Amino acid sequence: MRLILIRHGQTPSNVEHYLDTAVPGPGLTELGLEQAAALPEALGHEPIDGIFASNLVRTQLTAAPLAAALGLPVEIRDGLREVSAGELEMRNDREAIIAYLKTVYRWVSGDTAARMPGGPDGGETLGRFDAVVGELAAAGLKSPAVFSHGAMIRAWATARAANVGADFIVANALSNTGVAVMEAEDLPGGGLGPWQLLTWMGEAIGGDELKDEGDDGPAADVAL
Repeated sequence: MRLILIRHGQTPSNVEHYLDTAVPGPGLTELGLEQAAALPEALGHEPIDGIFASNLVRTQLTAAPLAAALGLPVEIRDGLREVSAGELEMRNDREAIIAYLKTVYRWVSGDTAARMPGGPDGGETLGRFDAVVGELAAAGLKSPAVFSHGAMIRAWATARAANVGADFIVANALSNTGVAVMEAEDLPGGGLGPWQLLTWMGEAIGGDELKDEGDDGPAADVAL
């Protein structure tokens, strides 16, 4: 199974660096819409056989151009939503951002019992994403595109890829419409082998004019 993980386009909260993780969340900025519009051409070489997005508005808007180009529906899965900020929600001060990122780092380092302040623990957070991936695999999909969020993609990819360590999340940002490609071998009798991270494109897809480093929100941050 080849899994194409795509972060949503830029939102107003990204520009203001808010920890904005609640449902339904904001829409996209003009730049975010342009980033989304670049996806069909950029991913046209991929044999995508399904498109899935979280239950937040920004992922669904980002997925729409690709879905239209491929003639596929955007299927919504709650488990793909962003890592909850708990009681840090809608803060943009450095103290809150560092607390959020350090909690996620503890999760990918193996301490999944650690809890986001006023929010969920790592086992619950990674587990809900696992459940969606398991569903897609059980459905026989070979190369689905999954539209999710900066912290969620960075955490899940780092925690599940056998070929990277915990510090991968520290060294690798994921700007809006950044793309990570993961692959796991189908096992005889069903199930998947260990995940491998094949590629990590941390910058916005579609060229320099669509880059938004510095205005891509705290979930893209590498500072711990």
